[in-house]
Amino acid sequence: MTARISVALATHNGSAFIREQLQSILAQTLPVDEIVVSDDASTDDTVAIIEAGCAEWERLTGSVPALRIMRNEKALGVTANFEQALGACTGEIIALCDQDDRWDHGKIAVIDAAFRSRAALELVHSDARIVDALGEPTGLRLLETLNVSEPERREIRGGRAIDTLLRRNLVTGATAVVSRGLIERARPFPASWVHDEWLAVIAASNDRLLLIEQDLIDYRQHGANQIGATSLTGSIRLARLMQPRTERDARLLARAIDLAERLPGTGAPHHVIELAQDKVVHEQVRSGYPRARLLRVLPVLTEWFSGRYRRFGLGAQDVLRDLIQPV
Repeated sequence: MTARISVALATHNGSAFIREQLQSILAQTLPVDEIVVSDDASTDDTVAIIEAGCAEWERLTGSVPALRIMRNEKALGVTANFEQALGACTGEIIALCDQDDRWDHGKIAVIDAAFRSRAALELVHSDARIVDALGEPTGLRLLETLNVSEPERREIRGGRAIDTLLRRNLVTGATAVVSRGLIERARPFPASWVHDEWLAVIAASNDRLLLIEQDLIDYRQHGANQIGATSLTGSIRLARLMQPRTERDARLLARAIDLAERLPGTGAPHHVIELAQDKVVHEQVRSGYPRARLLRVLPVLTEWFSGRYRRFGLGAQDVLRDLIQPV
């Protein structure tokens, strides 16, 4: 039996693309049951377009998903806005939805089949086509843009996604569909984490995450995305080496601490809790490196030989950053 399916649609001044996204939701081969819109203080006609689009769909087809719209007088920001939308959904399965993308018509059917194939699943995410502002394909795919390696894909397929996600996030919220149980385990979302990264790491902590290596959405990059996909070219990597490290180190440490503190209450197994605690140690060491570059060499090498750079980060790349970046 198909579960009740909700869409958590977070919007903010999305009038340029919301009509096309809404049409792709309404035209699913497996219809959704509910669309919950959390509008983050839009000053354009985003909400009016959604209301008119649903009304027109009902006139044309005779049916339409239940529509609930929440309007924030003051903007909450991306993560809090999505948390509000997700918390208001009533479905057993909830699709996260950005305002500027476009879904394949069979997206929900594919995702629903995945959830029915594994009763314990909590998060399913997919690959995506990267399209430009006009919706034209760029020739790139999302996982390719994120430089997701074959070893990382094997790790995720092998039930060890938590190992991958403790190094870096590979889950893009626009492609993600989650269970109600995951939302209940993951709330409240900590301020140090982006919503999709947090949901992914909580799902992965119990091996309840699945990657579908199939393009199920057109992921639109138009220059004004609140969160987008950036390919790590050589010039970008070089630019990051020149950026001060203090703020980044503080953010990574805060995230590690929040995860380690929250995991025991989510039912995560003991070995995962220990991993998260060890990641805190790693980020504490990195945050404590001396200001002078030469004085960092010995503690950085000591941390490298501990194995934590490879276990919790990008290995030699992070070593280079910690040796070179200014404080």
